[in-house]
Amino acid sequence: MVSLDRVLVVVPVLNEENTIASVVETLNAMGLKRVRVVDNGSTDNSVAVARAAGAQVLREPVPGYGRACWRGIEDLIEGLESNVEWVLFCDGDGSDDLTELPMFFEWIDDRADLVLGNRRATSSGRQAMTAVQNFGNALATTLIAWGWGHRYRDLGPLRLIRRSSLEQLQMHDRGFGWTVEMQVKAVECGLRVVEIPVGYRRRQGGRSKISGTIAGSLQAGSVILSTLGGLFLRRLWHSFRSQPNLALSIVSAALVLIGCAAIAPNGDFRQAEAVVGFGWGIAVMSAGFFLSLALPHVKGLWFWGVAVLARFLLLPMYPGNDVWRYLWEGYIQNLGFSPYHFPPNAEVLIPYRTEWWELINRADTSAIYPPITQMGFRVLAAIEPSVLLFKLAFIAADLAVCWLLARRFGNRKALSYAWNPLILYAFAGGAHYDSWFILPLVVSWLLFDRETSRNTPRVRWVWSALSLGISIAVKWISLPILAFLMLSVRLRQSIAVVLLGITPFVLAAIPFCNLNSCPLIPVNSSFVVYHRTADFIPYWVGQIVPESLHRNWYFGIPLAFVVLGLLAASRQSKSTHKFLDFSESYLLGLLVFSPIIHAWYLTWIVPFSVASRNLGTHLVSVSVFVYFSILYAYALGNFYDAWNLSASERSLMWIPFVLGFFWTKLKPQTFKFLEKQK
Repeated sequence: MVSLDRVLVVVPVLNEENTIASVVETLNAMGLKRVRVVDNGSTDNSVAVARAAGAQVLREPVPGYGRACWRGIEDLIEGLESNVEWVLFCDGDGSDDLTELPMFFEWIDDRADLVLGNRRATSSGRQAMTAVQNFGNALATTLIAWGWGHRYRDLGPLRLIRRSSLEQLQMHDRGFGWTVEMQVKAVECGLRVVEIPVGYRRRQGGRSKISGTIAGSLQAGSVILSTLGGLFLRRLWHSFRSQPNLALSIVSAALVLIGCAAIAPNGDFRQAEAVVGFGWGIAVMSAGFFLSLALPHVKGLWFWGVAVLARFLLLPMYPGNDVWRYLWEGYIQNLGFSPYHFPPNAEVLIPYRTEWWELINRADTSAIYPPITQMGFRVLAAIEPSVLLFKLAFIAADLAVCWLLARRFGNRKALSYAWNPLILYAFAGGAHYDSWFILPLVVSWLLFDRETSRNTPRVRWVWSALSLGISIAVKWISLPILAFLMLSVRLRQSIAVVLLGITPFVLAAIPFCNLNSCPLIPVNSSFVVYHRTADFIPYWVGQIVPESLHRNWYFGIPLAFVVLGLLAASRQSKSTHKFLDFSESYLLGLLVFSPIIHAWYLTWIVPFSVASRNLGTHLVSVSVFVYFSILYAYALGNFYDAWNLSASERSLMWIPFVLGFFWTKLKPQTFKFLEKQK
């Protein structure tokens, strides 16, 4: 153990005449004879009391905790006091429990460079700290963990640091940010840091200048945040100079966030100028998105910071008109009415119309959303039929998908979902519920395609089937994937897969059905029978066979052949990611053959591109916004052409998707063929 004669104790004081003598005497009794009290402008007898107790007293007239600490070590930094090897900092108000210091000294040979007292590790410490102190500590240590990757537990004043390490830190803060700067720079310099549980008492004398007043607490909080912000910017600047890729990271993130801020006030597409502003904002977001795809790596703080902030910026955005139906159908369920039996314009519902009722689209059509989705609408509406609440529920599922994808494939690959302009608009901006469908589908996929797991294969496919069942119950379209899952397991297991896959839907449908009626799909509605929106193959077929324009069911036939072909191919495949291959290809077929397409439908396929890196999906995440020219025409009063993209607009929206998709799928086989020819 290092001789205590080589330890210098620095004690900043300000009007602590009632406690400083006890602090100095306690330190002396432990063998710490080199006690340096730094008076920071006391108006009481603190200086005289400290001298009488045997301490060396220095004066620092300029106020500031960091200034007092710096004054206490200034001669060390200048190279004087060569026999000092360690510096101990403690407060002069008697709040530090100095009886724990022997534990500090056990670490100061060659095992640690910085020893910190952790007040939050003891019950007495936690109880003595004020609510403001606890909150400030939790906030600051969390921000340090996010920004520097080291999890501290406390920012307490009691600390012991090696002199050479203190000189290495080059401390600059002269205020309340002193402790924060020291701990951040300790991480940056690679110091060996140890936190020791210590007791803590409420201050024994004087009055707190920080945690004792509201103004002081706010000042301390702002100082901590500004200190951390300045240190982080300095770190970014140094990283920027040494890592050129950081520039790309900053520019791409900035463009995504600026684009979100630009589209947020332009969500009411009933106004033509809003559609134009929306388009410019999407262009900026798209530039940031494509740049982000070139990033070689992305840290968690950067990934999540942009992902969360982008969605937060879009919360105030005026939503798409589907959300009014969500609110209405949840609202009337709580009044005892079934949305499957009563369309919004039903006469019996007239007394219950809200101020936003007129915003509901196709008020003459009953519900088309599956029953488990209706249950979700009902729960949210029971709390409050609020757009903000519904948005938060959709964003929660959306961020859960981000987490799953980042956890499996890493932050860099998950950017293609988390920073995707289509994803950001659809859920946080447009308030479309499709994230509820995507989440269980992704869970099912990741469980099934997992190559290694602590769970047995049987447990994996059971949970995969159940998750897929929830996805089906939220949106019908994942039903063919259940057939794939059934054929991918043994015969006896296939029955269980089917049962698990349909059970969530059946259970959710019970409240809406009886022996005589189960009107879960309005099959006679014009929306289902012949409605068209931004379709691809059905549009071109309609130019040749006009009769097909009024027969949407025709296109179920080629889609069925696509599904059968994919099922046959999956049976022969030895790939470890068959779920990915089948689902991604099936969703392509569904989207290009579907007569009814809205922009947010393309979100269904985006999660799979995180693993496949499919160029087509990346391209359509931007080209799909051609769809909004429909709303521009409608806002201008061109009701005849509204909901009817021109051939050139349709091509611009779809061709990048289809060509990019098949280029990605065929590229490996093409390269293998060329290798064989050599």
